[in-house]
Amino acid sequence: MVSNTVSMKKVISFAGSFIAFLIGSGFATGQEVMQYFSSYGFKGIAGVVVIFLLFLYVGVSFITTGYEHKFPKGSDIFEYYCGKKIGKFYDYFSIVFIYMSFFVMIAGAGATLNQQYGISNSVGGIIMAVLAAVTVVFGLGKIVDIIGKIGPVIVVMSIVLGFVAIFQNIDGLRRASEIIPKLNLMKASTNWLYAAGSYVGFCMLWLAAFMSSMGASANSKKEAAMGAVFGAAAFSAAVLIVALGLIANIEKVAGSQIPSLVIASGIHPSVAIVYSLTVVAGIYTTAVPLLWTVSVRIAQEKTVKFKTVTAILAVIGAIIGLKVPFDRLVNIVYVINGYVGIFLLIMMVITSVKNRYQFKK
Repeated sequence: MVSNTVSMKKVISFAGSFIAFLIGSGFATGQEVMQYFSSYGFKGIAGVVVIFLLFLYVGVSFITTGYEHKFPKGSDIFEYYCGKKIGKFYDYFSIVFIYMSFFVMIAGAGATLNQQYGISNSVGGIIMAVLAAVTVVFGLGKIVDIIGKIGPVIVVMSIVLGFVAIFQNIDGLRRASEIIPKLNLMKASTNWLYAAGSYVGFCMLWLAAFMSSMGASANSKKEAAMGAVFGAAAFSAAVLIVALGLIANIEKVAGSQIPSLVIASGIHPSVAIVYSLTVVAGIYTTAVPLLWTVSVRIAQEKTVKFKTVTAILAVIGAIIGLKVPFDRLVNIVYVINGYVGIFLLIMMVITSVKNRYQFKK
């Protein structure tokens, strides 16, 4: 018997988890939105529409497939879509990407503290690496759970900042089309459509196993799908507002490592202080699970080997994260992995078509 049970509390929980999982140093700092959307001007806004549609497809597909198949491991969804060999590649590759994303978190923390407080990038990045490693080694999960509530707060604050930035400089939106081509802005791709595809591509490598596992706990397929739809809509709306806010102030934020802090400082210095601390807390709650995910794949949790591996991974992550500028690291790590994610999207579509064709037969 097919269940149609829908708990709105659970739907909101699924949507919130979808959003929180995508909130990291890239979105919170505004660097991600700058490179993937705002740097293309109003064509980038068309890119936001594209990511919304793609997030709808992949989000609903991941979570409902997880509900229907209840895989022993969330990463088994790669094998479902791609077959054994390619699926195994994605399983391992996703771990590599997760570790590379940890580098980005370290760089983001260093850049945020440097821009707002003048603290050396190295000091800020090392503090974040140490905090993440200590949390993973000692299993202080409750700290992450408590501060983890910061995800929705970052989204709300980002949207408010975006709205204020738009209304403070409406003329900036009118002049954006003539200003942006003159600026040497770092972009995720040669055109806005490829950038949008790459954006969803790298997000998919994070979301696949996570949403598959989440779907297995749903009461019904409808409930799971609604959670993904609301999550995709809310996150895309946040990206849209932030992108427009950055476009309206494109001359001010051009070349900045942390564009969102420039916007916050323009409102009031105290707003920038609060936002910077919120961003660092958000980076921390993302860095910890990223580091834990990689460590636990190498060694059993709570063992001496696990603690040693975690310490080594944190040190390497700090070295690489502080060696490359934050904006450049976002450009390298997310863009390259984004194209690998696009191939996964193609495999998903092929599998969906095959399943539908076999069902009709």
